[in-house]
Amino acid sequence: MSELTLFLLQLAFLGLLWAFIFAIVYALRTDLFGPARRRLDDEPTSSSPIPAAAKNPLSPSPSTPSGVASTLLVTSGPKEGTEIELEPDEQFTIGRSADSSLVVRDDVISTHHARLMLWNDQWMIQDLDSTNGTFVDGKRVGIPTPVPLNTPITVGTTTFELRR
Repeated sequence: MSELTLFLLQLAFLGLLWAFIFAIVYALRTDLFGPARRRLDDEPTSSSPIPAAAKNPLSPSPSTPSGVASTLLVTSGPKEGTEIELEPDEQFTIGRSADSSLVVRDDVISTHHARLMLWNDQWMIQDLDSTNGTFVDGKRVGIPTPVPLNTPITVGTTTFELRR
C-alpha cells in the first residue's frame, strides 16, 4: 500500500470521527434545548390577501366559553398544588424546556412532552412524541384527545386536572 493511500485513509477516518462527534453534540443539544425553531413575524404583511383568521382554520378559539375549563391544577408530583390560569388563545405546553408553560424538572418527562389547546370549545391534549407517553384517565394518548373536566392527566410522575 502506497504512502499516499495510507494518508488518505487516515484523513477519511479522521473526518468520520469528527462527523460522529458533531452528531453526538447535536443530539445532546436537541435533547436539552429542543429542536431549532424559526420565529414568525407577529404582524401580518399587508400584501397577504388572506386574513390571519382564515390562514389557520384549526387555530384555538379566541375566547373561553362558559362550561370550559379555565385553570389547570397540579394534583401530584413535584409541583403539587400549583394552579395555572389557561389562556384560550394560546397553546399550553408541558415539558422540561424553559419555554414550556408548565416546566417540570423530571427525568421521565421529555423536553417538549405534551400540548393542551382549546379547539371547538373543548380542551384537547396532544402528546408530542414523548418517550414515556401522556395518559388521560389511565389511557395513553396517541392523537389529540378531548380532556373532560376533573379528569386526571398524567405526564411522567406529575398528575394534573382541568378545572373551571
